[in-house]
Amino acid sequence: QVQLVESGGGLVQPGGSLRLSCVASGFTFSLYTMSWYRQAPGKERELVARITGIGIIPAMYADSVKGRFTISRDNAKNTVYLQMNSLKVEDTAMYYCNAMVERVPRWGQGTQVTVSS
Repeated sequence: QVQLVESGGGLVQPGGSLRLSCVASGFTFSLYTMSWYRQAPGKERELVARITGIGIIPAMYADSVKGRFTISRDNAKNTVYLQMNSLKVEDTAMYYCNAMVERVPRWGQGTQVTVSS
């Protein structure tokens, strides 16, 4: 069955960095577009970054994270990453890994990122 398992969240000061990881299983990872979403308390879930399976199409980013976050993938490890630099208080949220497999959105359990001094 499809599984997405995120890790790497934590508490970091403004200006700091974190790298999130999402390990996928249960589908042919290299063929699928992978995304990171986030949801802050009281707000809707929003798309943060997306990377296609083959990687020919450039990754896309939300305007709020452009130049600070980088999405990447290692198809040999079935893993997608989100490198987050220059973190801001407003980046505080639960971060979720996502893949659309067999026309069904699949989600991990999420990993909490808290940016605070």
